[in-house]
Amino acid sequence: MNPYEVLGIKEGASEEEIKRAYRELVKKYHPDQYRDNPLAKLAEEKLREVNEAYDMLMKQGSSRSQYSHSHYDDFDRRQSSNDSYGGYTRSDFYNKVRYNISNNNIKAAEDMLNSATIRNAEWYFLKGLIFLRKGWQDEAYNYIQTAVNMEPGNFEYRSTLNKINTAYSQRWQGGYGRRTTEDDICNMCQCLICSDCCCECMGGDLIACC
Repeated sequence: MNPYEVLGIKEGASEEEIKRAYRELVKKYHPDQYRDNPLAKLAEEKLREVNEAYDMLMKQGSSRSQYSHSHYDDFDRRQSSNDSYGGYTRSDFYNKVRYNISNNNIKAAEDMLNSATIRNAEWYFLKGLIFLRKGWQDEAYNYIQTAVNMEPGNFEYRSTLNKINTAYSQRWQGGYGRRTTEDDICNMCQCLICSDCCCECMGGDLIACC
């Protein structure tokens, strides 16, 4: 992580400039700004990064100017060399996938997931959301169930699976079955919890349906 980039300031910035940038970002990502907002989780993550960057620069004190851009770039390269997300950090990769899903750019989201060589619980969860957006409920359920099995303590995955189960149950009430309609898919999408389906630019939204 390059703390200057996180705070949006140039390298060698004065202590006053650092503090001013920090205060502005804290105000921007403060939890009060995202109360009952689907972007709250992402805002919390961004605020954590801002705090870490600020602490890093404050601890460096007068020696800040000795830390060149290449110092942080080398760190980032070492970090990213340990993952398999096409040059992204793991967090940025999945934020980008979520952003594409939330903006209905399903092909881009799917292409990104297919390019990843590490398939963890979040990979299966997001793949399931993509199948859901395509109207492939059975595949969506299976992938999200896999994500829950891999991380049974993850609230987002389990809550989403529960809401899919609820949607299925409601569809079959009345003693007879009926095929899934476009409205069913929309209703199911609308009930899903996907609070951080956006990238760091904070420009995303809940999963759009239909």
